[in-house]
Amino acid sequence: MTCAATVFALSLVIGLLLAETRLSMRNEVGLRARGAIEARGDVYVAMSILYPLAFLLMGAEGIWRSSIATASAVSSTPGPAWWVAGVVLFLASKGLKYWAIANLADRWTFKVLVLPNVPLVRSGPYRYVNHPNYIAVVGELVGTALMMSAWITGPVMTLAFGAALLIRLKVETRALSDERER
Repeated sequence: MTCAATVFALSLVIGLLLAETRLSMRNEVGLRARGAIEARGDVYVAMSILYPLAFLLMGAEGIWRSSIATASAVSSTPGPAWWVAGVVLFLASKGLKYWAIANLADRWTFKVLVLPNVPLVRSGPYRYVNHPNYIAVVGELVGTALMMSAWITGPVMTLAFGAALLIRLKVETRALSDERER
């Protein structure tokens, strides 16, 4: 992929992240006004750093790799099949994420906020899996790594974010089961 195409793809990824951040913040305000309780022990701060940092580092590696390929006139990145696979995985992941967001509606945020005495959402992708949004997030990271040819930062940042995500899953599962027991 050319340097310009890499910058364009990274800009789209970051633009979508910023739009999701705005939606999350708006929903958080509404949930707190309705009495939502934030789960104890959440790793939100770590995730809020790792997630955008992952995309930025993968984008930087992609730009670096494409500039080397341009300067040397010999491609140091694999052919377009990896890029296409990354785009397809990224778009499929976004589709799953937005399906989850549509079903959670104003209950979707980046934070674990639980509304007391409100049943869990069991429609859409939540009929099949408990945490489709997290499956989508991992798909976004892997898809971006493929698109950017981020063979170093892609795996490293996906593993780092995955470690935080495992803690988040425990926190969220505990918070939701505590609410069900009330």
